[in-house]
Amino acid sequence: MYSKSTFSHDEIIQNFYSVKERIKVAAQSVGRDMNEINLIVVTKTFDSSEILPLITLGHRDFGENRVQEAEHKWVDLKKSNDEINLHLIGHLQTNKVKKALEIFNTIHTLDSQKIVTELTKHINEPSVVTKEFFIELNLGDEPQKYGLAQDEISDLIQQKRYFDKIDFNGLMCIPPYEEEPSPYFALLKKIADKFQIKYLSMGMSSDFEKAIQFGATHVRVGSEIFGSRS
Repeated sequence: MYSKSTFSHDEIIQNFYSVKERIKVAAQSVGRDMNEINLIVVTKTFDSSEILPLITLGHRDFGENRVQEAEHKWVDLKKSNDEINLHLIGHLQTNKVKKALEIFNTIHTLDSQKIVTELTKHINEPSVVTKEFFIELNLGDEPQKYGLAQDEISDLIQQKRYFDKIDFNGLMCIPPYEEEPSPYFALLKKIADKFQIKYLSMGMSSDFEKAIQFGATHVRVGSEIFGSRS
């Protein structure tokens, strides 16, 4: 059902430390503290056995794309490692909202008013563990991608009906694949500053160092640690 890493467990650990060092260097290059930057190790499609070496090291922030996969893979892992912070970094379907709130500590992909409205229906249930919510923006206006357009964010943030139920802690974006990502990272930072939003989830394996230079607080890295999925 799940992929095996192209690397051995020792190599996965080495890759993890290499990514941490690259985060440190990127942060230092712009006068930032690397401790401001949250490394989300993306574990989508990988078996639990591939993840355990990093949990054993003490890493606690992991990312998954799908609610169903996270439910199968992480419920037991979280029971035995209660300090784990699990991040949803893939599209959230309306019919998965209730379950997502029971599994994920942070949701990075609030991509429509519809999904936020559905979320508020369940947010006060006792089984909810989610504490942080990021709005996903489609800054490249790509029709195949999810996310709010830039001119929609003001309306969402300022709607008073959400104020007593949810805080929008961060913004998230994925720049167009074939374009230089820096302008999109700079734009996301500008929008976050405008609305006084604290966290920026931007940067993946191919561009996380640039994202850090533009203010990323959360970077999502998978293939640089686990290799390609087989």
